[in-house]
Amino acid sequence: MDDSARTGTPPAEKTDAFDGWDGSIAGARALQAKLAHEVRLEDDFASPPRLIAGFDVGFEDGGETTRAAAVLLDGDSAEVLHAHVARVPTSMPYVPGLLSFRELPALLAALAMLPEMPDLVFVDGQGIAHPRRLGIAAHFGVVSGLPCIGVAKKTLVGVADDELADVRGARVPLRHRGEQIGWLLRSKPRCLPLVISPGHRVSMRTAVEMTMRYVGRYRLPEPTRQADAVASRRPGATPVA
Repeated sequence: MDDSARTGTPPAEKTDAFDGWDGSIAGARALQAKLAHEVRLEDDFASPPRLIAGFDVGFEDGGETTRAAAVLLDGDSAEVLHAHVARVPTSMPYVPGLLSFRELPALLAALAMLPEMPDLVFVDGQGIAHPRRLGIAAHFGVVSGLPCIGVAKKTLVGVADDELADVRGARVPLRHRGEQIGWLLRSKPRCLPLVISPGHRVSMRTAVEMTMRYVGRYRLPEPTRQADAVASRRPGATPVA
């Protein structure tokens, strides 16, 4: 696809989130490069967090509707306090590396439905483990101003420093172009590793430590596990408030 091709136009109410993006692939990549400079990789959130949140995105109507789930949890017990789903028209097709331009409007709509703002956010997707260091968790963090961690199920870019042990909590740095961009984390033995990367206002080490803090019996940490269940509308999902 030609970089000058138009991928879609962000909804009028979300133009601030995309900072005047013109709808082109080239324009989206340029905006990613600009916003990546605004990402902060230092811890800047309440510790321990009182409220945490998980976000995940799915699609309905053959992809015509973007569905984002936001789940608010107690930061101590990880008990789900509120769960909401936002649905918005899908404004652009899938383009590799530009996922946030497809999903961000729905995520921001779901965030607005929460009764309180979380101290720390976990987003299903990449933080800075992205070719231009602005995956969905980083883009969401910069736009919302919230501390964010990306929890992805697959590697987008980068290679691991070493072999990952099959032990709960094992982690190895993930590097791209000589820079650490995240971690491969074995959250559960005999399961595929997660890709953990800071999104905004969270340090590299804290991103993986906080993820493990909220890993229970399952592969995914509770914030994104609960959000994934709600977004996917699977049986057993926490009822939506």
